[in-house]
Amino acid sequence: MAEPHVTLDPQSLNPVEEKLRGPLEDQLSSALQAATGKIRQRYAGESVDQVTVMLLDQARAGLHPDIAAGFDPDPAQLRHVAEAIVTEPH
Repeated sequence: MAEPHVTLDPQSLNPVEEKLRGPLEDQLSSALQAATGKIRQRYAGESVDQVTVMLLDQARAGLHPDIAAGFDPDPAQLRHVAEAIVTEPH
């Protein structure tokens, strides 16, 4: 499975967010990748829905609270990551 990467929509960003877009995408991607690794390691037969929630919670836990509060990844893409964890050989 390829490591997940977060890409922010430039149309939805204010000027300050746009200026910080690269570092913010890197930080969000890093948190999601770390969450994916942790969830993958401790996966114990949970459903895709449960893994999706676990991924989001774990990723947010790895972020500054202000950034975590605004981190709202695309649900379909997050579910895709969860499906990959559930279906990979363990």
